[in-house]
Amino acid sequence: MLYSIFAYDVANSLPLRAKARPEHIARLKALDEAGHLILAGPNPAIDSDTPGEAGFTGSLIVAEFNSLKAAQQWASEDPYLVAGVYEKVDVKPFKQVLPKTSST
Repeated sequence: MLYSIFAYDVANSLPLRAKARPEHIARLKALDEAGHLILAGPNPAIDSDTPGEAGFTGSLIVAEFNSLKAAQQWASEDPYLVAGVYEKVDVKPFKQVLPKTSST
């Protein structure tokens, strides 16, 4: 099943993000290579793809896991959470309606 992982950054998270980013991205790439990642990306703090010093307010990941517990466990080990980038992470079941996939 798919799960959405909504992560919310602490204030002024940009320096923390920069330090933990390589490990965070490596983990996402591994999930993608396993065929389980649907999408992932940050939420810019301003209306721009390149927010510069404004930074980011959080991230969204949609991925396939065997259970809610497995998704929560994976999210709890995210390098951004461990490094203090995220102050809060919500993991919820997600039902993809569009675009259509072979299972919808």
